Amino acid sequence: MKLSLSTRVVEAPRQKEKTVMGLNDLVALADDAGYSAVCMRASQVGIQHNANEIAAAKQSVAVHGMAISMVTGDIDTPANNDRAQMALQNITPFLDLAANLGSDLIRIGMKADTDIPWARRAADEAAERGIRLAHQSHTCTLFETIEKSVDVLKEIDRDNFGIIFEPGNLLVCGQDYGASALNAFKPWLMNVYLQNMRPWENGEQTIETWINGPVRFDLVPFGDPDGIDFAPIMDALGDIGYGGYVTVHHNVADGMEIADGVRNFASYLRSVGDFE
Repeated sequence: MKLSLSTRVVEAPRQKEKTVMGLNDLVALADDAGYSAVCMRASQVGIQHNANEIAAAKQSVAVHGMAISMVTGDIDTPANNDRAQMALQNITPFLDLAANLGSDLIRIGMKADTDIPWARRAADEAAERGIRLAHQSHTCTLFETIEKSVDVLKEIDRDNFGIIFEPGNLLVCGQDYGASALNAFKPWLMNVYLQNMRPWENGEQTIETWINGPVRFDLVPFGDPDGIDFAPIMDALGDIGYGGYVTVHHNVADGMEIADGVRNFASYLRSVGDFE
């Protein structure tokens, strides 16, 4: 497997459009900590940026010998708002962005069954350019539960459309987030996102779900005994032969020293997983 760092780690807490660290500094930290790629989000560079800004972002990553594992090209998709699905209806700018950044994977959003035909059309256009589309396991989307995720993936029925496995969102939705989930997602698994969430009644944050209503939780460091145990997840990924990116998606800027978090998460994951 390959270790990737999402630029989400330096987004201002609960503000998808703002960042507390520039890309050059973040990539240098990632390189020093041993990550092999960066997962790019629109808080750093997206479809709203011009060609020169996009080229500069690509160079910032390339100068460290790193790749861009995936692109999230707008703010609406990670915000999961009522425009989260709109990228599917005009996928061309997102394909241009991914191509210009040298990435072959784009994260998209889907909120209703009526988005499925748009997903097919967008995947067909992406396939012409050798680019894949994927949806994260995420609350309040068509990919909130394992069963619905698999049903939607089968209905879209495109080889270049898949899923980003994220155990934290599955956890707050009361879903399995271990070997059973990974085996269900195996034919479509294109990326893995990791953030560590501890759901409990006195949690400082609240996340909305369709299946369980509002769920209170805390973000906790990787390795925290009250959080998700990632060791069996790494084992399960190995068992299904997954060799793609595992991306640290945890918002380090929320209560942690950024440099320490970036290093500690990488060190922890290397201690429980087999990474290049």
